[in-house]
Amino acid sequence: MELRHLRYFQVLAETLNFTRAAERLHIAQPPLSRQIQQLEDELGVALLDRGRPLRLTEAGRFFHEHSSTLLEQLAKVCDNTRRIGSGEKAWLGIGFAPSTLYGVLPDLIRRLRRDAGLELGLSEMTTLQQVEALKAGRIDIGFGRIRIDDAAIQQAVLTLDPLVAALPAGHPLLPGPVSLTDLANEPFVLYPGNPRPSYADHVIALFAAYGLQIEVAQWTNELQTAIGLVAAGIGITLVPASVQVLHRSDIDYAPLQESQATSPIVISRRVGEPAPALKHCLALVEELSKGRSN
Repeated sequence: MELRHLRYFQVLAETLNFTRAAERLHIAQPPLSRQIQQLEDELGVALLDRGRPLRLTEAGRFFHEHSSTLLEQLAKVCDNTRRIGSGEKAWLGIGFAPSTLYGVLPDLIRRLRRDAGLELGLSEMTTLQQVEALKAGRIDIGFGRIRIDDAAIQQAVLTLDPLVAALPAGHPLLPGPVSLTDLANEPFVLYPGNPRPSYADHVIALFAAYGLQIEVAQWTNELQTAIGLVAAGIGITLVPASVQVLHRSDIDYAPLQESQATSPIVISRRVGEPAPALKHCLALVEELSKGRSN
């Protein structure tokens, strides 16, 4: 399937007439008919009821609606690409671990989106994925949870988030505070399972520092999934304290006795002089962080 198939079909769906569609596309009618037939053959369904009058089938109506959205998005991408290439706009790619969305990141995104001269790209990814995306040039800054030693990447700790235990509602250890020793006797739900190293390794290392081991009852890749499995009674987990804004009736949070049990929010970027858009982003991060600490 090629882009011209989508464009030809869009015009035909709007006119419902091969002759008028061919005129609008500045092509002859037989080539248009062949292109539409190729599209139907590729999809394996009829998009048109070729009676009189010409009508879209149910599959054709569905394809028309969704391919229209794709073409609109493509047109926007092309327009922004031209603007970025001409220096009219700047592009800033941000990678983020889901748990960092409970800190300054939402405010940062709101502020950046107000800038008409900036096109923002957001990608959910682990810290390790962020490092690879930074080195490949797919993003410009990452907000993650672990420190990674890489000569091409510059990292800085934005804040240290205290860790809390997420427990099923009514758990005997509630309301806390609880010790890591108490928690080590409970089955754990850990995330993310892949790729490694990850926040899960940070949790395992935290217990190991106290000579403790934990039993992992279930691995998952998402914070929200881990919390849902805690509610289901599969096990418990440790989450950054900022996650407590997620209010659920089937889980509760307990503070830890060990005050040094924290999880950093780590900013990662490529080594070297940052572009103006990234400098602007870093200045906003500093401003927002100071505002939260005051």
